[in-house]
Amino acid sequence: MKKVIAGVFVSALALSGCSSSQGVSDLGAGDFIAQSQAEGVVLIDVRTPEEFNEGHITGALNIDVQSASFDSEIASLDKSVTYALYCRSGNRSGIAAGKMSDVGFTSILNAQVGFVDLVNAGAIPA
Repeated sequence: MKKVIAGVFVSALALSGCSSSQGVSDLGAGDFIAQSQAEGVVLIDVRTPEEFNEGHITGALNIDVQSASFDSEIASLDKSVTYALYCRSGNRSGIAAGKMSDVGFTSILNAQVGFVDLVNAGAIPA
């Protein structure tokens, strides 16, 4: 019985280690807003410039994850800083978080919800 429990525990650890990128915290709207407002956190909107211009959270930078320049733009960022990423639905920010984690960023807050959800939860739009 102990071997079975130990095996299940080890399997669970292995699976949880693969479920998200290292250094990425996937957050709901309330937690994302609270943590992204901490001093020193840099907010990044990874939507297109057109979407960004239609509305974004106050203070956010726009680095389009679908742009050919995304990799070079994030390469110029300080990897020791915490970055909070959001998009329209949570999909593109997850992709951006994975890319950033892959190149050595260690503190990333990823909104698992979209821009409208964040605004409805209290994020202040610009």
